[in-house]
Formats: sequence, C-alpha cells, structure tokens
Amino acid sequence: MSHLQEFFRIPPGERDHIPAFRIALGVAIPLLVLLGIDRLDLAVYAAFGAFTGIYARFESPRSRTRRQSIAAAVLVVCVGIGALLSSLGASVWVLVVVTSLVSGAGAAIALRFRLKPGGSIFFIFATGAVGSIPGGASVPVAMGVAAASALVCIGLGALAHYAGERMPPEKETYVRVGLSPVGKADLAAHAARFTIAPFIAGVLGTLLIDVLPLLSHSYWAMVAAVAPITPPGRSARLKRGVHRVVGTLLGVIVTAFLLSFPTEAWQLVVWVILLQFLAEIFVLRNYSVALLFITPLALLMTQIGSPHPVPELLASRAIETLIGAVIGMLVVIVGFSSAKRTRAEIDASPHADGDDDD
Repeated sequence: MSHLQEFFRIPPGERDHIPAFRIALGVAIPLLVLLGIDRLDLAVYAAFGAFTGIYARFESPRSRTRRQSIAAAVLVVCVGIGALLSSLGASVWVLVVVTSLVSGAGAAIALRFRLKPGGSIFFIFATGAVGSIPGGASVPVAMGVAAASALVCIGLGALAHYAGERMPPEKETYVRVGLSPVGKADLAAHAARFTIAPFIAGVLGTLLIDVLPLLSHSYWAMVAAVAPITPPGRSARLKRGVHRVVGTLLGVIVTAFLLSFPTEAWQLVVWVILLQFLAEIFVLRNYSVALLFITPLALLMTQIGSPHPVPELLASRAIETLIGAVIGMLVVIVGFSSAKRTRAEIDASPHADGDDDD
C-alpha cells in the first residue's frame, strides 16, 4: 500500500514557485518574441535552449551561472548536432546511434560537473527531436536561436536570488562546488549505461515502426530509457521507471483533452509556458504528477515544431515510453551492482545538489 500511496503523496513545497516562475519566464520570453515576429517555426530550437533554466535550481548566483553555462553549451551543441542530421537527411538508424552517443557523453559531463538535473534526458530530447524535423532550420540558425534562448535563461538565473531563490537551509551542507571526484572507471561505466539503454530502446522503437505504423518518434523510447537509470539506488530507479510509465499514460490523456479543441499557434505557446510552470512546481515533489504536465509539454512542443496527426502522436508517445521504461529498468537490474554505492552514484544523488531530473 505504501508504494501505491507514493503515487498520490505530494510533500510540502520548498518555495518551488520561485524557480518555477523563473524557468517558465525563460521559456516565455523567446517563444513570445518568435510569435511576435511570426517565426514560430524556430520555436523548437528556442525551447531546447530554454532547458538551460532547469539546471542549478536553488544554487548561489555564481554556482548557477557557472553550471547553467555548461548546460547551455551542451544543449546548444545537441541542437546543432540534431540540425546537422536533419539537414543531411540522416536515416533513423543514424539518428539512434548519434543520439545514444550524445546521451553517454552528456551524462558523463553532467556527472563530472555536478549538473542537476543529472543524466541526459534533455540532451537526448534535443538531439533526437531536432534531428527528426524534416527540412528544419540550418545549423547556424538552429544553434543561434538555441544560444539566444539559453542566454536569456542564464540572465534570469543570475537575478533569481533577488526573488528569493536560495538553497533551503537544511540542504546547504550538501552543496558541493567544483568538479566531481568520480574515478575514470565509474565515469566510463556511467556513460556506458546512458549509451546502451537509449540505444537498445531506440533500436526496438525503430524496428516496431514497421509493425505498428502509429509509432513515429523512436527518440521518445530513448528518453524514457534513461529516466530509470538517473536516480541513485536500485529501488529508486525501478520506482522511477514505474512512475515514468504511469505519469506518461495519464499525461497522454491530458494531452488528448488539450488537443481536442481547435487551437491557434499562440494558444499552443501559452499552453507550453503554463505547462512548464506547473511541471516545475511538482517535479521535485511527485514525479508522476509532474508528468501530467511534462508529457503534454513535450507533445505540444513537438506539434509546434513538426505537426503530426494527434492519434499517431499520442499512441507513439505512450507505446515508445513503455518500451523505453522497460529497457531502462532491465538495464538497472542487470547493469548495476547491488553492492555499496559507487562514488558516481553518491555524486548523482539528488541530495548532493538538491535537484532531480525532469
């Protein structure tokens, strides 16, 4: 019963509305600018650059600026890689391989520089989604828009302490600065898990496209595959996988409702901004509840960048997520030692920096 109750338990907030507002504002400014100049075709690149704001929550201004700058650099490079694959018309198999390699490298960078959220969810999403856009923007334009959006978020992050965004006192003793002391072997193993899991999920998702024509976004399976392996501890990882599936399926229902009405482009933008705010309110308190907003957020971003028939979009998200989450949990079962936690796992712990993944 305790596991069931966990799906409904929402701990008290820790001034979550402050970073949530900052992050949502970091999404709103670039999207509204693009809406104003009638260039929403570039919104997806701006949105991925705006993921910069999610990093370094509740940290000091100096620490937040440093870590967000690192995250921004990685995100902009991911957008550039995706744009290059899109411009070259790369096959889905090339996209799966490249995105998997990006995932491993991104997870290693996140661990080495103590980025929170940890793992590589956002790096996979940026590379896979941009790389899947047919006839997308050129590499310089895509990277330029993403970089401009990231700079807005870094600027907002530098000012956030004036609004009261600080680490809760009870967690201040856990804050660490500088590079992680994780050893090369642990770092390599960490990167390998974040490469292998999305690769297997991406391959399976792609193979099933011929069997289930509704499937169209194999990178969603790749994103779901790394969600269970991001938290520290086997039990937490397996719970994360279950939360990912349950939350996503409920989020698909929310998305179906939102897309059941005729919508204009500006309305999608408003929904994206509002959903980003709500996701950040709940993401550290209840992952399943947060996915009620994360799922439609991701799907509406996809619709803005490259519209798809709604039934296909919803079915693909649900099935690909199930595939990826199962693969991720299998990797947790066979790919992690049950022995004492490694230095990499300790450094990846949410308690180290007071944050979590998406």
